[in-house]
Amino acid sequence: MENKNYSGFNTRAVHGGELKIPEFGNVTTPIFENSTFVYPNYNSKAYMDHTSNLPYIYSRWGNPTLQALEIKYSELENSRHGLSFSSGMSAIVSTVLSICKKGDRILSISDLYGQTRSLFSKDALELGIETDFISIEKLNSEDFSTSGYSMIYLESITNPTLKVSNIKSTAKIAGEKEIPVVVDATFASPYNQKPLDLGAKVSIHSGTKYLAGHSDIVLGMVAADEDLFHAIHAKRKVLGGTPDAMQAFLASRGIKTLGLRMQKHNANAGEIFRYLKQEKKVKKVFYPGDPDSPFYEAARKNLSGYGGMISFELTGGIEAARLFIKHLIIPSAAPSLGGVESLVTLPVDTSHSTIPPNVRKTMGIEDGLVRFSTGIEDPEDLISDMQNAFEVLN
Repeated sequence: MENKNYSGFNTRAVHGGELKIPEFGNVTTPIFENSTFVYPNYNSKAYMDHTSNLPYIYSRWGNPTLQALEIKYSELENSRHGLSFSSGMSAIVSTVLSICKKGDRILSISDLYGQTRSLFSKDALELGIETDFISIEKLNSEDFSTSGYSMIYLESITNPTLKVSNIKSTAKIAGEKEIPVVVDATFASPYNQKPLDLGAKVSIHSGTKYLAGHSDIVLGMVAADEDLFHAIHAKRKVLGGTPDAMQAFLASRGIKTLGLRMQKHNANAGEIFRYLKQEKKVKKVFYPGDPDSPFYEAARKNLSGYGGMISFELTGGIEAARLFIKHLIIPSAAPSLGGVESLVTLPVDTSHSTIPPNVRKTMGIEDGLVRFSTGIEDPEDLISDMQNAFEVLN
């Protein structure tokens, strides 16, 4: 398994990291469903686990199928190293605990994925790691101090209001004090954004979403430099968040079409955005590529594409939103995102249902807000489906 340093994104996505064994002539990486390996392995031609530079020992430590995925992913992130995890949250927890210890403080954006917010507000706090929260608006205005922090945590595009963090400016300020910036870039994907190229030290993805792309696995991924790579891997071993080889195989297969899928996601979301902007029953549209958005400049500087996520607020509030979703035919009403099929969800009923209404409103999440994960279907069919659903509303 070698890093070939191909120049094209799609070439790297297809060929990067593939483990080809001449004796078998396999075209794709095999699934090594091994719990253990012969060790010590004295074979002079033994393959090496990239996490230790030693022959494979045990699959919780490292596995050939996982390594093929990790190398493929790292090539797409322009990073030296990549690691896979059993979930995105496992990747986040392992990263945070590899950087921060008791007595440390984290500076984090306030618009966070719910489980990440819970980690910082409860679990990390119980371990003696405190977190201060800052709005993305304040962060992007560079109106913050890095003094006293061991880590800065961002999401490149937030859920569900799709605010965009200015990673470039934040990393530049943090770099003056050598404070690592960690970015959850799930909504962007490596096709639209490479956080390490923007100055971040760690890029995290819920591989469940765009990377795998088919709504059939749960996986996390991390890209990092040499020092943090080994520290995060050590935490993965201890916490046990290593994925199964089958999950890694499916993720690797999905990543091969990531570039092609993201082109379609980007294009479809752009067309749906333009339609929603003129729809009279839509009160407000949230989309990183909206020139009227206060985050448009940050999006232009930090993204090469705007992704497949769109949120929009209906004039009729929560009842109109529920009725609209009920009458959609193509999208499934389900959480998650980034799959080939379109998905739609009402945050007030799902991801943000436990948050008090007054707090939701301060986050910009009104009861009638709909989140739409645009798939790769034909845009004319998606728009026609929306039009039919809107016609049901008064």
